[in-house]
Amino acid sequence: MGSVLNLDALRNSQVKNDPFPYFTLDHAIKEQDVLEIIRDFPKITDGGSFNLADVNIRPNFDRLLKSVDTPEFRRILTDKFGVNVMHLPMMITLRGYSRQKDGKIHTDSKTKVLTILIYMNESWEHATGRLRVLRDGKDIHNYAEEISAGPGQLIAFKVTDNGWHGYIPYEGQRQSIQINFLTGEGASSKHKFFHGLSAKLKALRRGRQKSNPPASRDTAPHDTM
Repeated sequence: MGSVLNLDALRNSQVKNDPFPYFTLDHAIKEQDVLEIIRDFPKITDGGSFNLADVNIRPNFDRLLKSVDTPEFRRILTDKFGVNVMHLPMMITLRGYSRQKDGKIHTDSKTKVLTILIYMNESWEHATGRLRVLRDGKDIHNYAEEISAGPGQLIAFKVTDNGWHGYIPYEGQRQSIQINFLTGEGASSKHKFFHGLSAKLKALRRGRQKSNPPASRDTAPHDTM
């Protein structure tokens, strides 16, 4: 079975360098496949990032995972950004729920070389929750481009010191897959450990809430992405 990605469209996307190297694509997943893949997206009701090992992977979504974990996909990104990611560790994490505290302005950690986000929502009519490519680290309204979180919308960017991004807070389902190429296996193990630990703590908290419903909302530390 072939790739579910629009590989030709990815190859033809133009990298912009203002304010940092990035490109976007409205329909990164083939039209005939995208809704089936979204419907198989793992059910995630907590905020934060989840490792693949901590969720249930269903067949159609697995087709997307197999499509991004290929030499062809790596070659496209290598050629676009001038950074060789052919043999760098790949980390894939998922998000399914956005909290009011999410979306704060940030840059990605220096252990990440490239970041690719693909949104997994059937539609996105909301005015908030749209990722912004920012010109500075202070003003969410000073942006070069705003990206919808609609079906198969993709943004890829090179991780730089000025790679500021964020979104106006939105609370509710907001599904995405994040693909990172990392500087080394040590960075990969560290990220996976902390995402896995976070998932276990959330599961433990859910169990406690079922037996003793909380009087107030979650006040866990802010998760920036």
